[in-house]
Amino acid sequence: MSEILRETEYFVIDFLGQKLDKHYLYHNLQHTQRVVKCTKELSDHYGLGEEEAEVLLIAAWLHDTGYVKGYDHHEESSCAIAKKFLEEKGYDPGKIEQVASFIMATQRFYEPTNLSEEIIRDADASHLGQKNYLAVSELLKEELSLLGIASYTPEEWRDENIKMLRTEHRYYTDYAIENWQERKEKNLRDLVKAKKSRKKMVKKEQLKAKFKNESPERGIQTMFRVTMRNHLKLSDIADTKANILLSVNAIIISLVLSNLIPKLDNPSNDYLIYPTGIFLLFSIISMILSILATRPNITSGQFSKEDVREKRVNLLFFGNFHKMELPDYEWAIQELIKDKKYVYSSLTKDLYFLGLVLDRKYKLLRWTYTIFMIGMILSVIAFFVALKFYGPERIMQLPS
Repeated sequence: MSEILRETEYFVIDFLGQKLDKHYLYHNLQHTQRVVKCTKELSDHYGLGEEEAEVLLIAAWLHDTGYVKGYDHHEESSCAIAKKFLEEKGYDPGKIEQVASFIMATQRFYEPTNLSEEIIRDADASHLGQKNYLAVSELLKEELSLLGIASYTPEEWRDENIKMLRTEHRYYTDYAIENWQERKEKNLRDLVKAKKSRKKMVKKEQLKAKFKNESPERGIQTMFRVTMRNHLKLSDIADTKANILLSVNAIIISLVLSNLIPKLDNPSNDYLIYPTGIFLLFSIISMILSILATRPNITSGQFSKEDVREKRVNLLFFGNFHKMELPDYEWAIQELIKDKKYVYSSLTKDLYFLGLVLDRKYKLLRWTYTIFMIGMILSVIAFFVALKFYGPERIMQLPS
């Protein structure tokens, strides 16, 4: 590396580090170093002479120093900074003019006239053909926003990038085309794919919103769904409780029949007849009530078309249609879904009659548990009284 090139590198690093606004997230030292690296890569590939490569690398180092004076006309500002620095270093005036011309070649829509200008232009846009293009592009978007130059939505920025990659930019050197063009095209395809995906998502959301507006309100749907679920849970709880009592009483009756009843044949055990009778009576009543609490009601399972037209039948309860033919039921359902009020009415009736069933179940369960509790208490008292006053020992004490 020549002395002037080394001094230029030190100057730019110090200059941008001290004077460049921190809001420049893209046009900063990192970008400059990337351009220098790619410029050297291209210069080496094409075997540029030492002096020509030196001038080109100096231009790459200094091409964005003008951003310290503002965004507009930064190329002219960069040329002025470059000339002042190089003149102070006693650099050849002819080469200084070359450096300035190379800096001006980095303007966005400039068409290069020689290989050196093609190299520095391709190096300046090398990030377009890199894997980290999207991340670097986001830095430029944020930079423009922070500096108050332009503010883009993600969709607008994606469109700008697609436009630039597709129509506004091209690589000039064969090396760039061979090594960076393929990745650039992939970046473009990724952006187009993301745009299409976004359009599909927007369309889907619009359809969802349309469907939501046309369907019953979500709050009403949630109310019916939660209420129905709670009713069904309460019904399951009632059936479970009834089954528990049914099983307990069945076990009690089985034990009494197998162990206690045979002993009543003995005259000495006559005192156990009444307590056992009380015990069995209350157990049987509890079993009957448990069965009644879980016993299903039988309905007609049929309705007429007139019932549907007059909205007198609840089509959501199986007991109203289980004997109907499928075509008739399909017709009735189609009539139902045509009318939102009929849907709400059917759901309301379903909840109401399910509530009546729950009321019956829980009333029977309350009586069942109450009778079972009273029966257990009376049976224990009866057995205790019979054993105390009429048991075998008491009979033996009575005078003959």
